[in-house]
Amino acid sequence: MMILIFLISIAVLLLCIMKLKLNPFVALLVVAILTGLATGMPLMTRTLEDGTQVLGIGTVIQNNFGSTLGSIGMVTGLGVMLGMFMYESGGINNICNAILKALGPNRSQYAVATAGFITGIPVFGDVVYIMFAPMLRALSKKTGYSMAAYAGAISVATTCTFALVLPTAPPLAVAANMDINVGLFFPYALVSAFVGMFVGGIVYGGIINKMDKKSGKVWDFSDLDEEAAELDTSNSMSGGKAMSILLVPILLILLGSFSSFFLSEGPVLTILSFLGDKNIAMLIGVLYGAFISRPYLKRSITEIMSDGADSVGMILLITGAGGAYGGILKACGIATVITDTLMGFHMPVLVMCFVIAQVLRCATGSTTTALTTTSAIVASVATTAGVSPILCAIAVCAGGIGLSLPNDSGFWAINRFFHIDLNDTFRGWTFGGFVAGVTILIFVCILSMFQGVLPGLM
Repeated sequence: MMILIFLISIAVLLLCIMKLKLNPFVALLVVAILTGLATGMPLMTRTLEDGTQVLGIGTVIQNNFGSTLGSIGMVTGLGVMLGMFMYESGGINNICNAILKALGPNRSQYAVATAGFITGIPVFGDVVYIMFAPMLRALSKKTGYSMAAYAGAISVATTCTFALVLPTAPPLAVAANMDINVGLFFPYALVSAFVGMFVGGIVYGGIINKMDKKSGKVWDFSDLDEEAAELDTSNSMSGGKAMSILLVPILLILLGSFSSFFLSEGPVLTILSFLGDKNIAMLIGVLYGAFISRPYLKRSITEIMSDGADSVGMILLITGAGGAYGGILKACGIATVITDTLMGFHMPVLVMCFVIAQVLRCATGSTTTALTTTSAIVASVATTAGVSPILCAIAVCAGGIGLSLPNDSGFWAINRFFHIDLNDTFRGWTFGGFVAGVTILIFVCILSMFQGVLPGLM
């Protein structure tokens, strides 16, 4: 019965988002309430005769919404501001140009994927597509490389980092829900994301390119000159300076997380741990970014920060609502039934984490929603299954990549900005992302065989 209610709740969520065009934030809250009612959860919190407290639907939603935002809200807002300084100063464009120059046009697919991998960390997907579209279309016209393959490479690379690499919101939410150290999580997630990007974005993209060359497929570049004329690269920050903005908070977080392995308790360790706190590290990164990018900005620092804060609002609401929905699934017992059922099929824990996230990714069209909800569902299992919670978290994140359907706003952003048709969008992005996700799952399964040897995996 619980499984049926879960499936119905997913169907209703899909209906609300796809057919009724309801905002995902509202849809998640509505479905969370309906799911709680269907499973018999009380409307209000009450205390039983034996003193046991049974939380009501409203309380569960409020607690999980608040706890999710409490763990990622500050760092997400700061991350957006950091990315905007890199973007508005022209630094990201110069990073891309430097990579293309270093690798050359014959290896342009490597350059495209690498540039997307780097910029996907501080910049949200749609912004990356807007930045790259004119350059990649010009590159496709010049090199003859498949536009569908380029679109797939950049979108797969960007989504791999968005789903796995700090300080983006989804992996932060996963780490918070599964109670894992973000500093230990970061290096394994980074390597996993790179492996997924390489196979799903570069290798698979190369297959698409060969298919398109064989079929003689062409794309329309008639509007390219007008788009290119709009790009202004004068007085822009160098790629090296832009990269330093990104590296400052990352290095601080890593230093704070790993310093306990090398230092004993004392003032130095305390200071490094403080500076390595994700919120403090991101704040320092934003202040550094504002200082170093100031000579290259066409707008005031205050205006850029305000725009960054404004743009992150809906993302945080959706993330919090995903946490609330996951909390309802956990409180009413559905999460336990799902995990017990999948375990009954003798499905490995890592595969189970991936499958649940992938199902929710398809159903909701949102990587953030899928990862936040799944991590809440599997958190308790991950701590008792004998598999490292860090690897379980990466498997969850891998499930949020790929199989993007038309209910995903990113699907249409890729389709629109790169001027490719639906078939090319499915080929390059939907299936390319799935290949990347499965590759990461396989990679994590291999890592699990060494979890007693590799540091942090226990």
